[in-house]
Amino acid sequence: MNILPQAPMLRLMERIRRVITNQARLRQPEMNPRRWSNTELRKLCCLFEGDVVNVSGFMDEDKEDGHYKDYFSKAHSYTITNYAGSGEVGDGAEGSIYFDLEAEPPPELEGKFDVVFNHTVLEHIELIQPAFKNLAHLSKEVLITVVPFLQNEHYRPNIYGDYWRYTPLGLKALYEQHGFTMIYLNANDTPWYPVYLTAVGVRHPEKFTDFPSSPWTENARIAKETYVYPNCAW
Repeated sequence: MNILPQAPMLRLMERIRRVITNQARLRQPEMNPRRWSNTELRKLCCLFEGDVVNVSGFMDEDKEDGHYKDYFSKAHSYTITNYAGSGEVGDGAEGSIYFDLEAEPPPELEGKFDVVFNHTVLEHIELIQPAFKNLAHLSKEVLITVVPFLQNEHYRPNIYGDYWRYTPLGLKALYEQHGFTMIYLNANDTPWYPVYLTAVGVRHPEKFTDFPSSPWTENARIAKETYVYPNCAW
């Protein structure tokens, strides 16, 4: 006996889901993942000094008519890297340097930057271990990442793919495998939007005892409201 909802009921359920989701988004615009992650980064990036690099930063735009360079108000220098060959015209900000996250890193860039910043790039990198190793290769002390936990698949054939989603525990493991302690983790946990993780890892946590406390732990169970019946919105 078939007890699954039939097509008309499924269509009705989908319309109801969309109405609920759209109304929730109108009431919680601050949970939009890019707006949320920008808010997180504004409060964190201004705490760091030294030489900063935005890896695979394209045009360095924050999609709110700003640039991430301005978030690092205490930086001594700010560099952008990009991977040439995406097929785009003018692929990346003027003056950005070439850096392939999946290739052997140039030895002259080892530990060149005090802070390495990488925003929603790692889901598009097939070889995640070499990519994270390369981020660590660049960093003298700090590594800041924004990655998706829950997001629709997005890619452009023959230009870039979409391979991974990250849990807090998995992200912590990546940091530790490459010599960092994750001292900060937060998420815009909500059933109404894609969910991002913002994390900060450091090589010497004893130097950061006054850093803002982490709102999440690596064992947090994200998206319970999205997946667990009867609170399921999806």
